[in-house]
Parts: sequence; C-alpha cells; structure tokens
Amino acid sequence: MALKSRNKVSAEFSMSSMTDIVFLLLIFFMVTSTLIAPNALKLLLPSSNSQTSANPIASVSIKDKQDGTYLYAVGTTFCSPDDIETLLKKEVAGQEEPFVSLHVDKTVPMEEVVAIMNIAKNNEWKLILATQPLQK
Repeated sequence: MALKSRNKVSAEFSMSSMTDIVFLLLIFFMVTSTLIAPNALKLLLPSSNSQTSANPIASVSIKDKQDGTYLYAVGTTFCSPDDIETLLKKEVAGQEEPFVSLHVDKTVPMEEVVAIMNIAKNNEWKLILATQPLQK
C-alpha cells in the first residue's frame, strides 16, 4: 500500500506580487522626481566647464521678459527686486554658513546679477552662480 503525502510543497514562485511592488516604486519615484523643481523659471544658463559640489540653501532666479523688465524668484516665490533680501533672510535663517544659488538667464544684464551679488556680500552669504556644463 503506497501512502501519499497530502501536504506537498510546491517549488513554484509567484512573481505577481513582486512586479506590483516594482511598479508601485516606479510610479512613486516618477511622481516625486517631477515635484523636485530647483528653479521657478525656465532659464537658458550660461555654459561653464567647472562645477561646484556645494549644496545651496536658497536660490534666486532672474529672467529677462524681453520688454525691458525682469522676473525675479526666490525659490519658487515670485517677488520684486526690493523683496529679494527679506525673502532670502527668511530662507537662510538659522544656518551657520548659508549658500545661495544664483540662476540667471543669459540675456540678463550684468547689473542685475551684481545687485544680487551685493546682497549676498552684505549679508556674508556664499554665492554660487549656476551654469550648465560646457558642451563639447
């Protein structure tokens, strides 16, 4: 008389739960990567072949509106040139050695850039001028 075991262990593995987890992670990373926007403005940055690895705490963006006026943003908040210093002070409050990133469109005159540089110098903040990598 041959006895057969009722509890037979199956060697199969179901990949459906693993693929569900992978797709959920993929969707999560796609959604969160679109939420990370370092600039509020679409800018055409000047090119450079040197890059820095400092992590800025705040960022200032300036864009030429082609009508003689300029659009200013601190982080993602649009503001007037007079409000830049107060908004930056709020962003870097409590930091020992704050870094401010300056994103400026190619067409913006140097006077506008120097005005932001003077704000950083007067407050003793370190300033990083954002550029895009030099294309070969």
